[in-house]
Amino acid sequence: MYNFSYSNPTKLIFGKDQISKLSEELPSGANILMIYGGGSIKQNGVYNKVIDALRGFNCIEFSGIEPNPHYETCMKAVEVVKGKNIDFILAVGGGSVVDAVKFIAAAALYEGTDAWDIVAKGAKVKSAMPFGVVLTLPATGSEMNSGSVITRAADKNKLGWGSYKVYPTFSILDPTVTFSLPKKQIGNGVVDTFVHTTEQYLTFDVDAKLQDGFAETILRALVSDGPKALADPQNYDVRANLMFAATLALNGLIGLGVPQDWATHEIGHELTANYGLDHGQTLAIVLPGVLTVLREQKQDKIAQCGRNVFQINEQNIDNQINKTIAAIENFFETMGISTHLSSYGIGAEAADLVSNRLAERGWVIGEKQNITPKIVKEILLLRK
Repeated sequence: MYNFSYSNPTKLIFGKDQISKLSEELPSGANILMIYGGGSIKQNGVYNKVIDALRGFNCIEFSGIEPNPHYETCMKAVEVVKGKNIDFILAVGGGSVVDAVKFIAAAALYEGTDAWDIVAKGAKVKSAMPFGVVLTLPATGSEMNSGSVITRAADKNKLGWGSYKVYPTFSILDPTVTFSLPKKQIGNGVVDTFVHTTEQYLTFDVDAKLQDGFAETILRALVSDGPKALADPQNYDVRANLMFAATLALNGLIGLGVPQDWATHEIGHELTANYGLDHGQTLAIVLPGVLTVLREQKQDKIAQCGRNVFQINEQNIDNQINKTIAAIENFFETMGISTHLSSYGIGAEAADLVSNRLAERGWVIGEKQNITPKIVKEILLLRK
């Protein structure tokens, strides 16, 4: 196991009717900017619950955050923060809204000339606005970590960044607000959680038994309860397991002291930026390709995943790996998320486009930094 240090300051408030406790977590007398997406919170009742909990606070609303939040939209919110003397920001929505708020919180206090440098150049975030979260869609884990992904629409760049300064102060997670989610969003969320877990688990062994065990427990919960959520959307216990799994998959715990990959995400971001695919859809396409092309490098952990998550026990290592990769792909399809580019009307040209984009940045990715743009092209050609 590698050396590590770990601190996570986010307060997690989990369970039924916990939105009613929102006012207890807010600074007294704060001017609040409430940020959300396309308005689904007004249809599922979350908006009214939040507004009720904000009685007595001065609250300004900013809506229109995209499913893959745009830098351009975020900067409009930054203008509101600066112009309205905002003290606290409240993200109400899924991971995209939370990611946007993290950037807004940092950009509002950024002293440089171009806030995009935070994302593109890793400019240091010296301070950020305080913010909290009311989560409506479990998937990204952004409610309990310091990472964010922002897209600049002008040049189709979708990039990840992070800073310890942008941990949420608190996050409220009520599984009942997920009952009305469309099946596609349920599927995307489960796939996203699954791949977050495998990016920290399907690498190579460093004898981190606890981290492996936590990761395998998350994966087993997803495989068990993901299909149940599609069949019985209002099963509270199922939705609670999936919501907490999404948080634990990316709050830093299972990644402590272990090698991490993230190639599937880096490749997937390019597919989203250039073709508009949902994030979960891109991950379902790419992960089986990464595991197939990198099978020799990852064989021990793929085989372990087969045994401990899917109960696959083949004596022959090649058979074990083949069946495990097939089981993962089948699980994604069972969740209603197609796993090939052609299912989304995208051809082999995507392999050239994505590999060229990564080559332009000089990126070499993966847990061993050996996935070159040429290998990225090979991965995507397998997923036609």
